[in-house]
Amino acid sequence: MVVGGGHNGLTAAAYLARAGRSVLVLERADHLGGATGSLRVFRGVDANLSRYSYLVSLMPQAVRDELGLSLQLRRRRIASYTPLPGDAARGLLVDTGDDGATRSSFAAVGAASDHRAWQGFAARTHALAQAVFPGVTAPLPPATRVRAAVGEEWWADLHAPLGELIERTFTSDLVRGVIVTDALIGTFADAHDTTLVQNRCFLYHVIGGGTGDWDVPVGGMGAVVDALTDVARAGGAELLTRATVRAVHPGPDGADVVWTDDDGREHTVTAGHVLVNAAPRVLDGLLGREPAGTGPEGSQLKVNMVLRRLPRLRDPQVDPSVAFAGTFHINETYEQLATAYAEAAAGRLPSVPPAEIYCHTLTDPSILGAGLRASGHHTLTLFGLHMPARLFRDDPEGARAAALASTLGSLNSVLAEPIEDCLARDADGRPCLEARSPVDLEDDIALPGGHIFHRDLQWPWLEEEAHSPAERWGVATAHDRVLLCGAGARRGGGVSGIPGRSAAMALLEEAPRA
Repeated sequence: MVVGGGHNGLTAAAYLARAGRSVLVLERADHLGGATGSLRVFRGVDANLSRYSYLVSLMPQAVRDELGLSLQLRRRRIASYTPLPGDAARGLLVDTGDDGATRSSFAAVGAASDHRAWQGFAARTHALAQAVFPGVTAPLPPATRVRAAVGEEWWADLHAPLGELIERTFTSDLVRGVIVTDALIGTFADAHDTTLVQNRCFLYHVIGGGTGDWDVPVGGMGAVVDALTDVARAGGAELLTRATVRAVHPGPDGADVVWTDDDGREHTVTAGHVLVNAAPRVLDGLLGREPAGTGPEGSQLKVNMVLRRLPRLRDPQVDPSVAFAGTFHINETYEQLATAYAEAAAGRLPSVPPAEIYCHTLTDPSILGAGLRASGHHTLTLFGLHMPARLFRDDPEGARAAALASTLGSLNSVLAEPIEDCLARDADGRPCLEARSPVDLEDDIALPGGHIFHRDLQWPWLEEEAHSPAERWGVATAHDRVLLCGAGARRGGGVSGIPGRSAAMALLEEAPRA
């Protein structure tokens, strides 16, 4: 039994069904995919948007090969473009295909001395990725083995606040900001947070695929869901939507799962094992126990847009089709991020919200209908940082509107024209603009606190000896017959399939003939 038909639940179902197991997936929504999916968000607009998740980095090639997924990922040549705040006629363009152009761009924003440090840091993170990522399809390694693989220098840097490494490596406030954003996506923290939650987020962002590249899924995130769904169904898995799980009652030989259908009728199914593709806090509720603590807290504003055309830039040296082809950073210097964090921690919306933008259609226009492609339309997805759920609790609608207005103002400060002038219109004449706060994500897709990783990320290794397959694979719960298979597992977070595969491997190891 798999609770939750997101991409990790479908991954687990596909592996188990192909291994000859009887698999039932229960998904409460009217469609599969969870946060990983594509929808036509705007009425009458032929654009399949990846509403909640955008890029793929952490999905191992092994998952695609083992399941035979029909899925194509495209690499973005442009890593990022960052307008210089206060002087947006200049910007830092990182072009992975032209180091000379990148060097010139560093000089143009007054960061010439940081270019060599950038190259050295890139080499270091590549070595880190090569040391860590190949092991994600094996049981969790002990910390001692990882320490030997990454070396003492990286091990020390990973275990000290990331801000220390950034500040001694780079001098430019702009360059420091580009680096630290990898530590803050979906994570509410300062660069010097002593919990090191920002370090763990950074690690996951730079190891993907053994390169750290973040790729565009052709056809959108829905293509990931479709590929996994096809394999799971072909293996014999039964996939039910509009099936809301109400309770899980584990026992020594299995577990009873209570669920209701779309008509409110209650059903009970007994399974040998239950794999839960939901946040650990949601699992606590299903098990009938009071969740401990205040729970996870997401920290992002997600804005989806469809444009008639890309906006003009203030920088005459960079074409918008180049600037938006990678990650477009908005008011994300090191100091701006620190200020935004301090303001949000004090209970205020950041005065200059930091954000970044992804344009799927510059790499893969297939998510647009033929008419929109021909007329030059594009999609933009904005991910606003340091927008914790606490800011939206008291007045979700009003706070979302205020956050959106402030964020659009932040974006417009680095453009040559208001983004509002570029928005397409839906069938009702309304701008194609949608914002979702952490509170919205909690309501929309059952993410406690709107935390996109289900909870704060954990190190992808074991500090203590594991005693069961579930512990070795990082999917254990307090009950032997209940496993985590979602982003809240030990190697969770991001669109990866790793937790789903790990749960399947643990179950097959635990009960190879059950």
